[in-house]
Amino acid sequence: MSAGGPSELVALVCCDLGAIVRGRALPASELAAHLSAGVGWVPANHSLTPLGPLAEPNPFGSIGDLRLLPDPCSRARVQSDLATGAGALDIVLCDIVHTDGSPWECCPRRWLLDAVHELQREHGLRVVASFEHELQLLGDVATTGAGVSADAQRATVSAESVATARAHAPLPFSLAALRAAEPFPAEVFGALVQAGVEPERVFAEYAPHQFEIPVRAAEGVAAADRSVVTGQVVREIARRCGLRATFTPLYDPEQAGNGAHIHLALIDSRGDPVLYDAERPGSLSQLGERFAAGILLHAPALTALTAPSPVSAARLAPRHWSAGAVCLGQRNRETLLRLPPLVSLSDVSPERQLHLEYRAADATANPYLALGAILRAGMDGLRAGLPAPPILDRDPAELDPVEAERYGVGALPASQEQALRALAEDPIVRGWMTSLMYEAYVGVRHAELQGTAGWDIDRLTRRYAEIY
Repeated sequence: MSAGGPSELVALVCCDLGAIVRGRALPASELAAHLSAGVGWVPANHSLTPLGPLAEPNPFGSIGDLRLLPDPCSRARVQSDLATGAGALDIVLCDIVHTDGSPWECCPRRWLLDAVHELQREHGLRVVASFEHELQLLGDVATTGAGVSADAQRATVSAESVATARAHAPLPFSLAALRAAEPFPAEVFGALVQAGVEPERVFAEYAPHQFEIPVRAAEGVAAADRSVVTGQVVREIARRCGLRATFTPLYDPEQAGNGAHIHLALIDSRGDPVLYDAERPGSLSQLGERFAAGILLHAPALTALTAPSPVSAARLAPRHWSAGAVCLGQRNRETLLRLPPLVSLSDVSPERQLHLEYRAADATANPYLALGAILRAGMDGLRAGLPAPPILDRDPAELDPVEAERYGVGALPASQEQALRALAEDPIVRGWMTSLMYEAYVGVRHAELQGTAGWDIDRLTRRYAEIY
């Protein structure tokens, strides 16, 4: 420690193709001096895999230099904690640019921004969205609190810890489960408020030690920014509480997994919603029907971007309350796209309540790529004038074989390999990325396939719980 005590640092970060947040830290007092030129970055960093090693071969090699250019509007800060000795969490999200400031074609944040601009330019529409994250706390949450050291509480992801979590978890959705996790719920809610992501609720979920933290919707790129910040804040507060938070799509193969459901609405240039029409099925406007149909049309390829890890597909199987059917549902948690209920008790008008929920996303997906792909798929439906998709109002398990095929039951890729093949075979989705970006992305994901070849589901889930 220096004579003057520790420095307060600010991290300039980006979210890479494997949804890992990486970057460089500098003294917070020097941030203003770096706003115009950022800090150095390397193209090959985008070929680092979630497993650790660099994807080989990769399209970048050792050539080139880039800059992480901070967006000061995205800065998020959580104050230091004297009790644990943790310094402040201070991060600024960055665009990846060339050294002259021009956009880099592989920057995920810029890729989403381009989709937002395209939606505005072609259709006069804006998107308002939020990411609804589920997570699990690793460790004996019942012993969390004063007098218990962080080292003693920190969990090791093993078969034994999974079994212990399952055996000793409080009941799903119970107040007991929420209270047993204290001080984490109260601390994380307050920290998210500090960070400016506007949390709405925190509650225990169905799986052991599983929680959900919805945050308020934001417009355009800010929605994905909030997703990145939420993950970092949750992990920080869990660490301060002597725990580990994991957003892995599937922690325990015998239990429900963790999604990152994407809720989105479209508004016009005046800010008026355009998805609502009380006279149509599901109260979804014709524009909304066509937008939804585009998403459903490209669903198999989309999962390579929204649920892209080796453990993602296991969560998306039928009867897992995730996305067992590639269709539109009303109040149906087994469909890829869902129309949440319109609450007549609310003082919010129905047209401002109605939105689409995309359920085949998880935290192994880069949120900028996930939202950007959904927007582009929806716009493809608008351009093509696709017909309205049927609305499923039943459990897909109740359908006969003919109906099951109509509603796309089990039609999502059953593995990461199948998802990547669907991406390769969908020229429209593949064409949304430049050849360099596509090569880099599939290189990272194929490296995951190679690195986990032969692993059983238990080994996969334990490893991805450590990564995410």
